[in-house]
Amino acid sequence: MVNLFDEIFGEPVADPNEATREAMRARRRRFYATATVRETEGAFAVELDGRPVRTPARRLLAFPTLPLAELAATEWQSQGEFIDPANLPLTRLANTIIDAVVDAHAEVAADVARYLASDLLFYRAEGPERLVARQNSEWDPILAWAQEAHGARFVLAQGVVFVTQPEAAVAAIRQLIPASPWRLGAVHVITTLTGSALIALALAEQAIKPDDAWAAAHVDENWNQELWGRDDGAVARRALRRTEFDAAISVLRLAPEAA
Repeated sequence: MVNLFDEIFGEPVADPNEATREAMRARRRRFYATATVRETEGAFAVELDGRPVRTPARRLLAFPTLPLAELAATEWQSQGEFIDPANLPLTRLANTIIDAVVDAHAEVAADVARYLASDLLFYRAEGPERLVARQNSEWDPILAWAQEAHGARFVLAQGVVFVTQPEAAVAAIRQLIPASPWRLGAVHVITTLTGSALIALALAEQAIKPDDAWAAAHVDENWNQELWGRDDGAVARRALRRTEFDAAISVLRLAPEAA
Protein backbone atom coordinates (compact mmCIF):
# COMPACT_ATOMS: atom_id res chain seq x y z
CA MET A 1 0.00 0.00 0.00
CA VAL A 2 2.91 2.38 0.65
CA ASN A 3 4.03 2.37 -2.97
CA LEU A 4 0.46 2.61 -4.19
CA PHE A 5 -0.26 5.82 -2.31
CA ASP A 6 3.07 7.29 -3.35
CA GLU A 7 2.04 6.71 -6.96
CA ILE A 8 -1.50 8.02 -6.52
CA PHE A 9 -0.55 11.16 -4.61
CA GLY A 10 2.78 12.22 -6.04
CA GLU A 11 4.05 15.78 -6.11
CA PRO A 12 1.37 18.31 -7.16
CA VAL A 13 1.55 19.38 -10.81
CA ALA A 14 1.11 23.09 -11.51
CA ASP A 15 -0.12 22.79 -15.10
CA PRO A 16 -3.78 21.65 -15.17
CA ASN A 17 -3.24 19.77 -18.44
CA GLU A 18 -0.30 17.89 -17.00
CA ALA A 19 -2.24 17.32 -13.77
CA THR A 20 -4.97 15.60 -15.75
CA ARG A 21 -2.45 13.44 -17.61
CA GLU A 22 -0.71 12.57 -14.35
CA ALA A 23 -4.05 11.62 -12.82
CA MET A 24 -4.81 9.30 -15.71
CA ARG A 25 -1.37 7.69 -15.48
CA ALA A 26 -1.79 7.27 -11.72
CA ARG A 27 -5.07 5.38 -11.97
CA ARG A 28 -4.88 2.12 -10.06
CA ARG A 29 -7.45 -0.60 -9.72
CA ARG A 30 -9.56 -0.31 -6.59
CA PHE A 31 -8.20 -2.71 -3.97
CA TYR A 32 -10.68 -2.23 -1.10
CA ALA A 33 -14.38 -2.74 -0.47
CA THR A 34 -15.27 -0.21 2.20
CA ALA A 35 -14.08 3.22 3.31
CA THR A 36 -14.84 4.08 6.92
CA VAL A 37 -13.86 6.55 9.63
CA ARG A 38 -12.26 5.78 12.99
CA GLU A 39 -11.69 8.23 15.85
CA THR A 40 -8.09 8.29 17.02
CA GLU A 41 -6.34 10.67 19.43
CA GLY A 42 -8.86 13.45 19.00
CA ALA A 43 -8.94 13.22 15.20
CA PHE A 44 -10.87 11.17 12.66
CA ALA A 45 -8.93 8.89 10.34
CA VAL A 46 -10.06 7.41 7.03
CA GLU A 47 -9.60 3.65 6.73
CA LEU A 48 -9.94 1.30 3.78
CA ASP A 49 -11.09 -2.15 4.85
CA GLY A 50 -9.91 -1.27 8.34
CA ARG A 51 -6.43 -0.15 7.27
CA PRO A 52 -5.42 3.50 7.77
CA VAL A 53 -4.75 5.70 4.75
CA ARG A 54 -1.41 7.52 4.77
CA THR A 55 -0.37 10.78 3.15
CA PRO A 56 2.60 10.89 0.74
CA ALA A 57 4.79 11.79 3.75
CA ARG A 58 3.47 8.66 5.52
CA ARG A 59 1.38 10.60 8.02
CA LEU A 60 -2.08 9.47 9.04
CA LEU A 61 -4.88 10.83 6.86
CA ALA A 62 -6.89 12.20 9.77
CA PHE A 63 -9.30 15.14 9.92
CA PRO A 64 -10.13 17.53 12.77
CA THR A 65 -13.88 16.86 12.62
CA LEU A 66 -16.06 13.85 11.92
CA PRO A 67 -18.07 15.49 9.10
CA LEU A 68 -14.87 16.28 7.16
CA ALA A 69 -13.58 12.74 7.59
CA GLU A 70 -16.91 11.36 6.46
CA LEU A 71 -16.75 13.47 3.31
CA ALA A 72 -13.28 12.12 2.56
CA ALA A 73 -14.44 8.56 3.20
CA THR A 74 -17.30 9.16 0.77
CA GLU A 75 -14.76 10.17 -1.88
CA TRP A 76 -13.00 6.83 -1.45
CA GLN A 77 -16.24 4.87 -1.28
CA SER A 78 -17.45 6.50 -4.50
CA GLN A 79 -14.45 5.36 -6.54
CA GLY A 80 -15.23 2.94 -9.33
CA GLU A 81 -13.17 0.10 -10.68
CA PHE A 82 -10.13 2.37 -10.74
CA ILE A 83 -8.96 4.97 -8.21
CA ASP A 84 -8.98 8.38 -9.87
CA PRO A 85 -7.10 11.08 -7.93
CA ALA A 86 -9.13 13.76 -9.73
CA ASN A 87 -12.15 12.46 -7.82
CA LEU A 88 -10.39 12.75 -4.45
CA PRO A 89 -10.09 16.54 -4.09
CA LEU A 90 -10.67 16.66 -0.32
CA THR A 91 -8.13 13.91 0.23
CA ARG A 92 -5.58 15.74 -1.92
CA LEU A 93 -6.17 18.97 0.02
CA ALA A 94 -5.85 17.10 3.32
CA ASN A 95 -2.56 15.61 2.14
CA THR A 96 -1.23 19.11 1.44
CA ILE A 97 -2.40 20.47 4.79
CA ILE A 98 -1.06 17.57 6.84
CA ASP A 99 2.26 17.25 5.02
CA ALA A 100 3.01 20.91 4.28
CA VAL A 101 0.83 23.56 5.93
CA VAL A 102 1.05 22.16 9.48
CA ASP A 103 4.85 22.49 9.47
CA ALA A 104 5.07 25.74 7.49
CA HIS A 105 2.24 27.88 8.81
CA ALA A 106 4.16 31.16 8.69
CA GLU A 107 5.33 30.62 5.12
CA VAL A 108 1.86 29.71 3.86
CA ALA A 109 0.27 32.67 5.65
CA ALA A 110 2.91 34.97 4.15
CA ASP A 111 2.10 33.64 0.68
CA VAL A 112 -1.57 34.52 1.16
CA ALA A 113 -0.59 37.96 2.45
CA ARG A 114 1.52 38.61 -0.66
CA TYR A 115 -1.62 38.45 -2.78
CA LEU A 116 -3.05 41.38 -0.85
CA ALA A 117 -0.45 43.65 -2.40
CA SER A 118 -1.68 42.97 -5.95
CA ASP A 119 -5.09 41.35 -5.58
CA LEU A 120 -7.17 40.55 -8.64
CA LEU A 121 -9.92 42.89 -7.48
CA PHE A 122 -7.69 45.98 -7.58
CA TYR A 123 -6.99 45.99 -11.32
CA ARG A 124 -9.88 47.02 -13.53
CA ALA A 125 -10.34 46.99 -17.28
CA GLU A 126 -10.36 50.30 -19.11
CA GLY A 127 -13.13 49.01 -21.39
CA PRO A 128 -15.46 48.01 -22.88
CA GLU A 129 -18.12 49.49 -20.65
CA ARG A 130 -20.00 46.21 -20.18
CA LEU A 131 -16.87 44.49 -18.86
CA VAL A 132 -16.12 47.43 -16.57
CA ALA A 133 -19.68 47.30 -15.27
CA ARG A 134 -19.45 43.55 -14.69
CA GLN A 135 -16.20 43.89 -12.74
CA ASN A 136 -17.75 46.63 -10.64
CA SER A 137 -20.84 44.53 -9.97
CA GLU A 138 -18.90 41.39 -8.96
CA TRP A 139 -15.91 42.94 -7.21
CA ASP A 140 -17.10 46.13 -5.51
CA PRO A 141 -19.23 44.32 -2.88
CA ILE A 142 -16.14 42.44 -1.67
CA LEU A 143 -14.14 45.65 -1.43
CA ALA A 144 -17.09 47.26 0.38
CA TRP A 145 -17.03 44.40 2.91
CA ALA A 146 -13.30 44.96 3.49
CA GLN A 147 -13.87 48.65 4.12
CA GLU A 148 -17.08 48.47 6.13
CA ALA A 149 -16.26 45.43 8.27
CA HIS A 150 -12.53 45.95 8.71
CA GLY A 151 -11.72 49.55 7.82
CA ALA A 152 -9.56 48.48 4.88
CA ARG A 153 -9.79 50.90 1.97
CA PHE A 154 -7.84 49.75 -1.07
CA VAL A 155 -6.72 51.69 -4.14
CA LEU A 156 -8.00 50.67 -7.57
CA ALA A 157 -6.16 50.95 -10.86
CA GLN A 158 -6.91 50.54 -14.54
CA GLY A 159 -4.81 48.16 -16.56
CA VAL A 160 -1.88 46.19 -15.16
CA VAL A 161 0.40 48.94 -13.83
CA PHE A 162 1.23 48.11 -10.21
CA VAL A 163 -0.31 50.33 -7.57
CA THR A 164 0.94 50.37 -3.97
CA GLN A 165 -1.76 49.61 -1.43
CA PRO A 166 -2.09 51.42 1.92
CA GLU A 167 -0.18 49.55 4.61
CA ALA A 168 -3.04 49.96 7.07
CA ALA A 169 -5.53 48.32 4.69
CA VAL A 170 -3.23 45.39 3.98
CA ALA A 171 -2.50 44.96 7.69
CA ALA A 172 -6.19 45.00 8.59
CA ILE A 173 -7.06 42.21 6.16
CA ARG A 174 -3.91 40.27 6.97
CA GLN A 175 -5.31 39.83 10.48
CA LEU A 176 -8.04 37.63 8.97
CA ILE A 177 -5.60 34.97 7.74
CA PRO A 178 -6.58 31.88 9.75
CA ALA A 179 -4.47 30.48 12.57
CA SER A 180 -5.85 26.98 12.08
CA PRO A 181 -3.70 25.02 9.60
CA TRP A 182 -6.82 23.44 8.10
CA ARG A 183 -8.55 26.75 7.46
CA LEU A 184 -5.29 28.33 6.34
CA GLY A 185 -4.75 25.52 3.84
CA ALA A 186 -8.25 26.06 2.47
CA VAL A 187 -7.74 29.84 2.22
CA HIS A 188 -4.43 29.33 0.44
CA VAL A 189 -6.00 26.99 -2.13
CA ILE A 190 -8.85 29.42 -2.81
CA THR A 191 -6.40 32.32 -3.06
CA THR A 192 -4.28 30.57 -5.67
CA LEU A 193 -7.31 29.29 -7.60
CA THR A 194 -8.96 32.71 -7.77
CA GLY A 195 -5.95 35.02 -7.75
CA SER A 196 -7.54 36.89 -4.86
CA ALA A 197 -6.80 36.72 -1.16
CA LEU A 198 -9.76 39.06 -0.63
CA ILE A 199 -12.14 36.56 -2.19
CA ALA A 200 -10.66 33.75 -0.09
CA LEU A 201 -10.80 35.67 3.17
CA ALA A 202 -14.31 36.95 2.49
CA LEU A 203 -15.34 33.32 2.06
CA ALA A 204 -13.62 32.36 5.29
CA GLU A 205 -15.55 35.13 7.03
CA GLN A 206 -18.81 34.01 5.36
CA ALA A 207 -19.16 37.47 3.84
CA ILE A 208 -19.91 36.02 0.38
CA LYS A 209 -21.38 32.80 -0.94
CA PRO A 210 -19.22 30.23 -2.76
CA ASP A 211 -21.02 30.58 -6.10
CA ASP A 212 -20.69 34.37 -5.95
CA ALA A 213 -17.01 34.04 -5.12
CA TRP A 214 -16.44 31.65 -8.04
CA ALA A 215 -18.25 34.02 -10.40
CA ALA A 216 -16.19 36.97 -9.16
CA ALA A 217 -12.99 35.07 -9.79
CA HIS A 218 -13.97 34.40 -13.41
CA VAL A 219 -15.38 37.71 -14.58
CA ASP A 220 -12.68 38.19 -17.22
CA GLU A 221 -12.69 34.55 -18.27
CA ASN A 222 -16.46 34.55 -18.66
CA TRP A 223 -16.28 37.75 -20.69
CA ASN A 224 -13.71 36.27 -23.06
CA GLN A 225 -15.74 33.12 -23.45
CA GLU A 226 -18.83 35.13 -24.35
CA LEU A 227 -16.80 37.19 -26.80
CA TRP A 228 -14.77 34.44 -28.50
CA GLY A 229 -16.78 31.30 -27.83
CA ARG A 230 -16.42 28.21 -25.70
CA ASP A 231 -13.05 26.49 -25.34
CA ASP A 232 -13.71 22.89 -24.31
CA GLY A 233 -10.23 22.49 -22.88
CA ALA A 234 -10.60 25.60 -20.75
CA VAL A 235 -14.02 24.44 -19.57
CA ALA A 236 -12.58 21.08 -18.50
CA ARG A 237 -9.70 22.74 -16.62
CA ARG A 238 -12.13 25.07 -14.90
CA ALA A 239 -14.33 22.15 -13.84
CA LEU A 240 -11.28 20.47 -12.29
CA ARG A 241 -10.40 23.65 -10.43
CA ARG A 242 -13.97 23.90 -9.18
CA THR A 243 -13.69 20.51 -7.46
CA GLU A 244 -10.58 21.78 -5.64
CA PHE A 245 -12.42 24.98 -4.75
CA ASP A 246 -15.40 23.04 -3.39
CA ALA A 247 -13.10 20.85 -1.28
CA ALA A 248 -11.60 24.00 0.25
CA ILE A 249 -15.09 25.35 0.91
CA SER A 250 -15.92 22.13 2.77
CA VAL A 251 -12.88 22.64 4.98
CA LEU A 252 -13.88 26.25 5.73
CA ARG A 253 -17.39 25.09 6.55
CA LEU A 254 -16.48 22.11 8.72
CA ALA A 255 -13.02 22.70 10.21
CA PRO A 256 -12.73 24.43 13.60
CA GLU A 257 -11.50 28.02 13.74
CA ALA A 258 -9.11 27.30 16.61
CA ALA A 259 -5.57 26.25 15.79
